[in-house]
Amino acid sequence: MQLSQSITRKSASNLALAFVLLPKEKRMAMAALYAFCREVDDIADNESRPVEERRRLLNSWRDNVREACRNGNPTLPVVSELQPVIARYGLSFDLFDELLRGVEMDLDIKRYPTCAELDLYCYRVASVVGLLSIEVFGYTNPGCRAYAVSLGKALQLTNILRDVRADGERGRIYLPLSELQRFEVRPEEILAFQYSTRFYALAQSVADRARGFYLHAREALPIEDRRSMASAELMGSVYWRLLEKLGHRRFNVFDADFTRLSQAQKVFLILRTWFRIWRGTLAPNYGVS
Repeated sequence: MQLSQSITRKSASNLALAFVLLPKEKRMAMAALYAFCREVDDIADNESRPVEERRRLLNSWRDNVREACRNGNPTLPVVSELQPVIARYGLSFDLFDELLRGVEMDLDIKRYPTCAELDLYCYRVASVVGLLSIEVFGYTNPGCRAYAVSLGKALQLTNILRDVRADGERGRIYLPLSELQRFEVRPEEILAFQYSTRFYALAQSVADRARGFYLHAREALPIEDRRSMASAELMGSVYWRLLEKLGHRRFNVFDADFTRLSQAQKVFLILRTWFRIWRGTLAPNYGVS
């Protein structure tokens, strides 16, 4: 799995950070899963290629992962490295297909009219990754699935709030148009990176929606599976802290100072999560102020 591990290391993402809490076998499995997600996402975002070419490439990845799930012979190296993980943990092609449908939405959609339509996007690109991940982590209570769905949506909405400027530079607005209308924010203002009290109210509304998903994830996580979900819980802690940091800035995300956690803050969260696992007191520390 050298290729998958290389892709994961180079990404330096918060998701890859959480793998440090896993035993080696599961850590390698998650690196393979992450590499797949990273590669298909990069294809969808590569605007130097025509949309139809990206669509064909994603269909090729779909065909390859279907082969892998059927115990066939995939030709893409990342999918070949993922195949033993699929077999070992019983990962479903339906979930991979749903994930690909999510990244394909970025080929055609640059605006989301309603919260419900954005919710579908968040489910496909984030909750589905959570549903695949918990199969690797291992769980005993089916309630973990509801936990994965809610936590995925919370993380994705946090990402969307953080990345408003970066998305705007590509002509994309993920904040629902119905919310823009409610708070009298014109799309042109976002694309021109114009901060206002109206934008603050809009962002606060989306943040409240994210907080609702964090709270639901907190309540849905079965007690007996808290230890096995330690990596997911670390992700929840990191992104909850990021959401709070955005809130302290009053969601002014239009300047060049990109909001992120420092390395020291991330190390602190890793050590705190590890200590709480060791003490047997791991409980969600997000979703409430």
